[in-house]
Amino acid sequence: MIEEWLFVKDEYIPEKESNKFIDKSIISILKVLSRIRRGGIKRHKLVYSLNPALKVFFTILNLVLLSLSRSFIYVLVMNVYAFVNILLLDTEERNNILVISLIIPLFTLIMLIPSMLRGNIVNNLLLLQKIIVNIILVNYLSYTTKWNHITKSLKLLFIPDLFIWVMEITIKYIVLLGEYSVNLLYALKIRSVGRNHDKYNSLSRIIGNLFLKSKQMSEEMFSAMECRGFVGEYTIQMKFSFKKADLLYCIVNISLVGIFLVTNYL
Repeated sequence: MIEEWLFVKDEYIPEKESNKFIDKSIISILKVLSRIRRGGIKRHKLVYSLNPALKVFFTILNLVLLSLSRSFIYVLVMNVYAFVNILLLDTEERNNILVISLIIPLFTLIMLIPSMLRGNIVNNLLLLQKIIVNIILVNYLSYTTKWNHITKSLKLLFIPDLFIWVMEITIKYIVLLGEYSVNLLYALKIRSVGRNHDKYNSLSRIIGNLFLKSKQMSEEMFSAMECRGFVGEYTIQMKFSFKKADLLYCIVNISLVGIFLVTNYL
């Protein structure tokens, strides 16, 4: 005999609740992950095919010279150079860089207002321009160069292996832990039927779970690398190609170094 209550239609209607916080968190993580993964997509524009070692070297050099310079003319020239660079990118990437390079200096400007009101206008404007150029140059490098090419280039530039190892592992684990956290957030969203008053406590448990997972993965990776004989030293096999576009890129950047010397020391 089947019980009668089994034939009764379930009329349970869960209370509606907004999951905006979870949705926004998932979208934010997915955006970061897609941005890292897009580094592997092959682009057809010339700026994406420049030699990565040259791009890394001249980007670091330009950042150093910018920090040393006290010349308005040099910083202005670097501003023009940076904006020309981003004009050569795809529309979406260009817009992303422009938004970042305008929002972050805006906060800096707000903090510098008291100093500007005291009459220190010139130095503050110079500092503001330097921040904008730095943000554009670093983003230009990250958008136009694959992460694995950057690590290879750092090895060519005699950067210590420990620094390269930490940077490379960090980028890889951002992707792995990002995927893991997205799955946890989806699980929380599915289990939050109706009104879940314990949702924010669940988020804190997700963060704790993520920390334990990262610890476990780091121990597993360390053991795996030891088993494979990794002793913390990187060896690279990279063909150093040099095209006409690379020559033009070198000429432009060497000219910028010349402008730095002329405007600051002559």
